[in-house]
Amino acid sequence: MTAPTNDKVNLLGMTQTQLESFFESIGEKRFRAGQVMKWIHHYGVDDFDAMSNVGKVLREKLRARAEIRGPEVISEDISSDGTRKWVMRVASGSYIETVYIPQNGRGTLCVSSQAGCILDCSFCSTGKQGFNSNLTAAEVIGQVWVANKSFGTIPAKIDRAITNVVLMGMGEPLLNFDNVVAAMTLMMDDLGYGISKRKVTLSTSGIAPMIDELAKVTDVSLALSLHAPNDELRDSLMPINRKYPLDMLLDACRRYVSRLGEKRVLTIEYTLIKDINDQPVHAEQMIALLADIPCKINVIPFNPFPHSSYQRPSNNAIRRFQEILQKIGHNVTVRTTRGDDIDAACGQLVGKVQDRTRRSERHIAAHQLDSEPVILKHVSNGA
Repeated sequence: MTAPTNDKVNLLGMTQTQLESFFESIGEKRFRAGQVMKWIHHYGVDDFDAMSNVGKVLREKLRARAEIRGPEVISEDISSDGTRKWVMRVASGSYIETVYIPQNGRGTLCVSSQAGCILDCSFCSTGKQGFNSNLTAAEVIGQVWVANKSFGTIPAKIDRAITNVVLMGMGEPLLNFDNVVAAMTLMMDDLGYGISKRKVTLSTSGIAPMIDELAKVTDVSLALSLHAPNDELRDSLMPINRKYPLDMLLDACRRYVSRLGEKRVLTIEYTLIKDINDQPVHAEQMIALLADIPCKINVIPFNPFPHSSYQRPSNNAIRRFQEILQKIGHNVTVRTTRGDDIDAACGQLVGKVQDRTRRSERHIAAHQLDSEPVILKHVSNGA
């Protein structure tokens, strides 16, 4: 990847409409946008001189005014199960992580939307790194661009390795709304990656008003990171619930799904944590909570990470939770842990965030204090 050039426009994250406006602004025909989009996204080209059907004069003009620049790849790791993880550096200087999961004939790319995350969910390692910045549209779609090129699937639409994209990586996508929407538009555009709207999924922790805004501009699939079946427990696991409690959040989800039609459903993501949210009573509460929402439930056994006191439930507890939900007809899958040997499993994405919140320092300090209470107690009692 090339270094950023301050006075040049990065074309990588531009939608067709935006590219058409750009070409008009430099005195060129709008149809040039389609030509350039194909070179960028179908063929992975970042050199204007390689665009053989673009005239020499226009190529010179583009070199002077524009660039095609994705995130810088720092490393690529491949798990024993075929999962891949890329660490990429973005313009802010922070590192983000992107994960590719091959399974059952599909290739799912898990994409980040922010460097870090502002929400600080207690079971997620990304939140413990704090927050630096929103990714640009070029940095979001750039993850697809980088991954696609690494498989050699050129053109991108022919025999492609990436069949699904999920915005479930680092960050809360709905807090980076415009850039995420632009990137998803490129994912679905035939001049981009031509991925079906059913196979592009945005996962949110629960920014209720932005779910309604999302429905106005797109009909991608929606996933809700639920993780608790009542407000009291969800407040403790996910602080965002105090602002947008379950009644408000699920009403927004109902409205979104009702607009989709075509027998499409909401995906419920539920991280199962030992002795926290994995009891039969929690499963029964889930049944009542989701009774009138067309949905499928994805149960995710907790994946441990440093400085967390949470544990993965036993296999018996996981199976019991699943069976209770299945008895009333819910489609319930248990996510197989993939890529944990390279820290690419769900909840393990950390990257290297230049934290502007100092949250990471506070979490490490709190963990160190939590590891010392027995000693301190004995000292205070004169033992």
